[in-house]
Amino acid sequence: MGENHTGAGPAASARATVDAEYVLPLRWADDSGLDELVGYLARLRDLIDVTVVDGSEAELFAAHARAFPAGVRHLPVEPWPGRNGKVAGVMTGLRTARHERVVLADDDVRYDEGALRAVVGMLDAADLVRPQNVFHPTPWHARWDTGRSLLNRALGHDYPGTLAVRRRVVIGAGGYDGDVLFENLELIRTVQAAGGRVVAADRIGVARRPPAVRHFLRQRVRQAYDDFAQPARLVAELAVLPLVVASLRRPSRLLVGAAGVIALAEVGRRRAGGRRLFPATAALWAPLWLAERAVCVWLAVGARLRGGVRYSDGRLRRAATPLRTLRRRFPGRDS
Repeated sequence: MGENHTGAGPAASARATVDAEYVLPLRWADDSGLDELVGYLARLRDLIDVTVVDGSEAELFAAHARAFPAGVRHLPVEPWPGRNGKVAGVMTGLRTARHERVVLADDDVRYDEGALRAVVGMLDAADLVRPQNVFHPTPWHARWDTGRSLLNRALGHDYPGTLAVRRRVVIGAGGYDGDVLFENLELIRTVQAAGGRVVAADRIGVARRPPAVRHFLRQRVRQAYDDFAQPARLVAELAVLPLVVASLRRPSRLLVGAAGVIALAEVGRRRAGGRRLFPATAALWAPLWLAERAVCVWLAVGARLRGGVRYSDGRLRRAATPLRTLRRRFPGRDS
């Protein structure tokens, strides 16, 4: 397997107090945030067994091996079909996990002890748990993107950068597709299609570090492309820009529309204990996010016509597999 780790033996497991594994898929081009991540992992390893699956280039991989705290298992990515490297990292972590309950988390996710124990505990009655990410700290672009989270909550559930799963369910399903862009939705749908129970833990807030502004800007069209996995949402968002253009001669309509979006976002903020997670002004940013999405979703359509959205050194055409298609892989299973 080519394992490279520090202190991943029995002493590490004896120290951890949460009966689960924390899997962090990592692929960095620079180490500007390494010190902060090392500090987080040092706190985390005393609670739970930690595995970092590292797809970084050899020089950075070696630097991480030296920097990560004792007790943090550090592995290279094992091959997995598909071009989405994060899926390969997740599947490496799941296949090598030492526990049945596994918390999957992006490198910008920051659990505290209460949220970690709560999410893991919910796996006693579920096969996949999706908590609520909350940006911390909150520069302007984090508040901007929080508008998306609130609208998602108002209309259903948000999509976090962390999920908790039962290992046997994902392994028993044969893993999940590595050739899609919206990999978290693909994993959720795969567990559902395989008969697993998915629970939205909207009351459990898990901190997430906001990206750098440059990275945030690069994500705009890519995130809009995710809507190809949700056709009804895609159609609704495509309709926003034409409606705005048609209303330019009647500014009052735009004001009414913006007020409606704020009201809808406020519904999301008040749902499932959201007032404890999001500040009172959070809903005011929702019209700005929707205006951005109204433009970027058309740019995503253009990317689709060119063969897909740019990802790494190529393009990914599919956002995620329809649930009905996945269900055909698992005939006779309740879902």
